[in-house]
Order: sequence, then C-alpha cells, then structure tokens
Amino acid sequence: MNKNLSFLTIGLHLVSGVIVGVAIGYLLDNYFGTSPYLTIIFFFLGLIAGFKNMYADAKKYIESEEKESKG
Repeated sequence: MNKNLSFLTIGLHLVSGVIVGVAIGYLLDNYFGTSPYLTIIFFFLGLIAGFKNMYADAKKYIESEEKESKG
C-alpha cells in the first residue's frame, strides 16, 4: 500500500465529511430559514463522521503494516 496515498485518503475523509456536513446544513438553513443553527449542527455531524472514517482508515493502515512486517 502506498503510504502517501493512504495519508492523503485519511486527510480527505476528514475534510470531505466537514464540507458535506456544512453544505447540507447551509441548504437546510436556507430552506427552513433557520440560519445558522442547522449549519452548525451539520458541521459537527460532518466532523464526527470525518473522524470516524479517519479512524477506520488508520486502523486498516496499521493492520496492513503489521501484516507486512510479520511476513
């Protein structure tokens, strides 16, 4: 597994989660007229999702490195 590509993917998962969360919150705020509450809520939900994806990718990376080092 290419290390640079793995780290890039891990970082992109965090950023993409936040961007998608903010976009959804912004669109819902415009639709319901509740600005900025839904944007803030969805920002944090996107942040949580991004960290969850980062953790899963990091765990896969660590397991693959351990597997390669053993044999």
